[in-house]
Amino acid sequence: VQWPRHCRAASYPAGRVPAAVHTATTTPVEIPLLGDERRKNWAKVVTNVDVEKTGGWAYEGDFVAAGGVQDLPAPCVLVVYGERGSRANPQVEARAYLANADGTLSMHGVATGRAWARTLRDTVAELLDIEAPLPVARAWDPALMAYSTAALEEELARRRE
Repeated sequence: VQWPRHCRAASYPAGRVPAAVHTATTTPVEIPLLGDERRKNWAKVVTNVDVEKTGGWAYEGDFVAAGGVQDLPAPCVLVVYGERGSRANPQVEARAYLANADGTLSMHGVATGRAWARTLRDTVAELLDIEAPLPVARAWDPALMAYSTAALEEELARRRE
């Protein structure tokens, strides 16, 4: 399943909406740094997986800085990559995480070696296919409790005019 990056929940069949579409807020998440900071390392919020590709280009989404706190839409799928060792013989490690709404990361896969992208591809695709519940719309906001009943009735009457 390939989802457009910028889309609305209304364009999907019921129950098949990617979790990222529902998220309007961000959550601070500690992004791990894999490998050596002097070598190649990155993290990406994955929005789609192209199953036709086997390399790292199969993961579509936005890069985020690794090794610190980043504001991410939650829940979302995160792939983190890092290398250690020499330039001639790098030791590659990659992990697939699900960033939760409470700011934690749940690890769902680990891959090492040159075939890391293909090893994680199916796991990441499954995480993206998790059916997200449709958002629940509230008729009122708890912040309205701060206003008096008279003030709310006055505002309602003004809007009806």
